[in-house]
This record gives sequence, C-alpha cells and structure tokens, in this order.
Amino acid sequence: MVLLLLPSPLPRAPYGAAASTSSPLSSRPRPWRRPLAGARCSARRTPPPAAVSEEAAASWAGELAAAVPWKAAVSGALALTLSFSCCVGLVNAKAGVNKPELLPKEFTTVIDVAGFLSSGQENRLRQEIEDLEKDTGYKLRVLAQNYPDTPGLAIKDFWQVDDRTIVFVADPTFGNIINFNIGSLIDLDIPQSFWSRVSGKYGNMFYWKDKGEDASIEGAVTAISRCLREPTGPSNCSEVF
Repeated sequence: MVLLLLPSPLPRAPYGAAASTSSPLSSRPRPWRRPLAGARCSARRTPPPAAVSEEAAASWAGELAAAVPWKAAVSGALALTLSFSCCVGLVNAKAGVNKPELLPKEFTTVIDVAGFLSSGQENRLRQEIEDLEKDTGYKLRVLAQNYPDTPGLAIKDFWQVDDRTIVFVADPTFGNIINFNIGSLIDLDIPQSFWSRVSGKYGNMFYWKDKGEDASIEGAVTAISRCLREPTGPSNCSEVF
C-alpha cells in the first residue's frame, strides 16, 4: 500500500476580503503607489474665507498674551480668541474688544464698565489695592465688564501691565465671574491652585447670583490681599477666607 502525501490546500480568504500581503504565493513586494496630488489629511479645520477678517480683528488677544507670560485662566474678553479657536474656530470670534474710549480719563486701579460696584465700593477697593502695592510691591488691577463692553487691549498700556501685575477681570458672560491674568514673578511666589480656589469660591454662578457681582469682586480682592501679605513658603495662601 502506497501513501501519497499531498500538500494541504491553502485557506481561502472570505469573499470580498482583501488578500494578505504576506501570502507565500506572493514573494514579490507590491509596487509603491504615489498618493494622489492634493490628497492630504489634517485634523485642523480650515477656516472659511469669511473668518479671515475675523482672525485679524481677534488677533489682539495674542498680542496681549505675548506682553506678559500670563499662565492663569483669563476671562471672556481677554481670551475669547484663544478659547473659540480651540472650540469652534475663529469664525465665531467676536470683534469690538479694543475700546479705549471706555477707559476713564484719569488713572485708576479699578475700572467698572459694567456697573457692578457702587462709588463707595470702588473707593474701598482702590484704597485696599493702593495699600497692598505699597506693602508688597504687587500690582492688583480690577476690571469689571460685560463682554463685549470692555476696553480690551487698551488696558495693557493704561495699567502698564508687567510681570508683577495681577489683572482681575470680573465678567459673568461665561458663567464663572472671576478670572485672573497673573504676572510671571507673582506666579513664582503664589501657588497656582490659589487662583483656582478663589475663582471656585467667589466666582461660581450660584455665589454671585445669590449675593451679587459686587460681593464676588470684594471677596476675591480681600482673599488676594491676604494671600499676598503672607510670608512666602510651602504653605502660603493655602486657605481662601
């Protein structure tokens, strides 16, 4: 009796499936094909032509951010371009955020274009900010606004913003009313978590809708003043009063 050893048949690919490039029947590599001209993949959304003019109008936010290495979250008018470019594109960015005509005639550390503060409250905040600057050298500046009614980029020159400046912007447009721009030298002395805690305590929507925008602003300024007067150390500004 003679046994014939026949090679087992190769498994057949299911109907419609692509052939494997590693098949033993195909030892020659497939020729490389040049991709079609213009066929390019990108995850970035290309703005429509209508967004070009908006981009030019919104570029002031980038200039403002370049002036000082601010690292904390910033409010609607001061970061609108940045937030919208990440979320829905520059096509939805708003223009009209550079209005020097909204600046006061004389220098002041508190600018309230939204009408959140009474004249007495403004005076108390100015005095607190003046005393803080004399005692610590830190410059606190307060801008209360309702976007798009804001001086915008004009505040940079008006306040001479530098590395020792805290720009506190109170704007309820995006929910949390309290936002900060922190100078780089301040960021070295004050833990970044402090600003988040102040914003979370006094800036949340439930707080300012219940107690008023003015109470949020005054509470935040008081907390900042106490923090900046504490000795620098690993546990400074650990509590928000």
